[in-house]
Amino acid sequence: MNKPESTGLANRPRASALRRPIHQILVPFPVAYFAAAFATDLAYWRTAEVMWYRFSVWLIAGGLVMAAFVALAAVVDLFRNQRPAWIRALAYAAAVVLSILNVLVHSRDGYTAVVPTGLTLSGVVFVVLLFAMSPGWTLTHRYRIGAKA
Repeated sequence: MNKPESTGLANRPRASALRRPIHQILVPFPVAYFAAAFATDLAYWRTAEVMWYRFSVWLIAGGLVMAAFVALAAVVDLFRNQRPAWIRALAYAAAVVLSILNVLVHSRDGYTAVVPTGLTLSGVVFVVLLFAMSPGWTLTHRYRIGAKA
């Protein structure tokens, strides 16, 4: 029997998701939570409706939980032949630290919990995340053999 000629498909990974960093799939979630928290802080500032304040607290807390999952996935990705994109990773870490401070500020009671400090922190987190995620949704780079990193 003759062997069929190889098409080269056997050498490529079967699932393209295996080539994609795990954390890259998760990063949009905390970014969306923190962006929504900024929007709800703006809504609270304009309306003084307590509902928006409560939404902000839950969105920031949810964003921090998702950020923990992203951090865990990024550590796993580092063991999958990738290296950190330091500027993006540090900007993302700074946004998470500011969000921890922000959730503490939001835990106070009353209008002053959001305006001006909480609103400012939410805005700064939003801008830092825009900077950190503008080139892509990844915090790491792949090692490429024979290519400049």
